[in-house]
Amino acid sequence: MNLNEAISNIRLLDEDIQKKVWERWDNLTKPPRSLGRLEEIVVQLAGIMRTDKPKVSNRYIAIMAGDHGVARNGVSAYPQEVTVQMVYNFLSGGAGINAIASTANAKVLVVDVGVSQKIDISHPYFRDYNVLRGTEDFSKGPAMSRESAIKSIEVGIRVVEELNLLGFDILGTGEMGIGNTTPSSAILSVFSPSTPLDLLVGPGTGLDQERINRKIDIIARAIEINNPDPKDPIDVLSKVGGLEIGAIAGLVIGCASIGKPVIIDGFISTIGALLAYKIAPNVLPYIIPSHLSKEPGHKIALELMGLKPLLTLDMRLGEGTGSAIGMLVIDCALSAYYNMRTFEEAGVSRNV
Repeated sequence: MNLNEAISNIRLLDEDIQKKVWERWDNLTKPPRSLGRLEEIVVQLAGIMRTDKPKVSNRYIAIMAGDHGVARNGVSAYPQEVTVQMVYNFLSGGAGINAIASTANAKVLVVDVGVSQKIDISHPYFRDYNVLRGTEDFSKGPAMSRESAIKSIEVGIRVVEELNLLGFDILGTGEMGIGNTTPSSAILSVFSPSTPLDLLVGPGTGLDQERINRKIDIIARAIEINNPDPKDPIDVLSKVGGLEIGAIAGLVIGCASIGKPVIIDGFISTIGALLAYKIAPNVLPYIIPSHLSKEPGHKIALELMGLKPLLTLDMRLGEGTGSAIGMLVIDCALSAYYNMRTFEEAGVSRNV
C-alpha cells in the first residue's frame, strides 16, 4: 500500500458506537465523567475499532532507527555510532524500552530506516528497510530527496501492514537516532514560525546551554538555506527532517488506514505524528499521546494538533518508553469500563 492508497482508506470514527460506550460509562457507579481521560480513551478506542467492546491484547512498539548528517555538528551529547549500538541493545533485550514493554506485555520491533552502518543480524523482531545510510547534513542542503522522504513514510505503512497480518490491536511508536531532536525541532519551527527557536529547542541527550545555542543556530541556518514549504509537509521532511521521523509518520497513517489506534511516545514521535497530521488531517482521531516529555517543543507540537497527553513524567528517553507506559494506562481504563458495576447491578442509588 503506497502513501496515497493509505490516505484514501482512512475513515471517520464510528460515532454511534462511541455514543453507546458513553452510555455505559454514565451508568457505572461513579459521578458522570469522573474518570476523565480514562473514559475518553475507551470511547476513542471503541470508535476506532468500531466495537463497544474494544481490546488491546496484541501490542507492539515499533522503533524506527535512522542517522542524521547534522549530528556531525555536535548537536548531541553522544557520538553517531550509538545509534547502531542501541539497535543491537534493543534486539538483545537490554534497553529501557525492553524493560518497560515487558511490563506492558508489548513486543518490540526494530526497523532500520536510515542507520548509517549496516546492521548484520538475523532476528525475528528486526526489519532491514533501509532507505538511505543516514541523511545529509541539512545545515548545508536538503536532508534527503523528496523521493527518499516518501519512501521513509511508506516504510512505516509497510510495517503496519505486516503487523496487521499478525493481528495486532494497538501500536506504539518509538525511535532511535542520535541527533534526532535537531530535525524534530527544525520541523516544528517550520510549522510554528511565530515561536522563537529557543522555546522549541531543548537539551536532547543532555546538552549544556552553549551547545543548545549552537543547535539553535544550526537549525536557523538550515531553515534559511533550505526554505522548506510549511504547506507541503513532505517538502519539510525532505529538507530538514529524518528518515525515522518520516517512518513514524507512516506508522500513524498506516494505523489510521486500517482502523487501529496508535499511541505516540515523546517529542520525536510527536513530530512524526504532526507530519502525518499535516499530510492527512483525518489521522488525528487515531492518535493517543502517551506523555509530555521534558523537551520544550513537545508541548507546542501537541498543541498544534489539539492533543492532551495522558501523563507528565519528565521523561526524555524516547525509544517508545512513553508508548509502553501509556498502554498500562489504557489497561486501567479498560478494566474500569469492563469491571465496574452499574448502579442497578450494585444496588446504588443515582444522584437526582
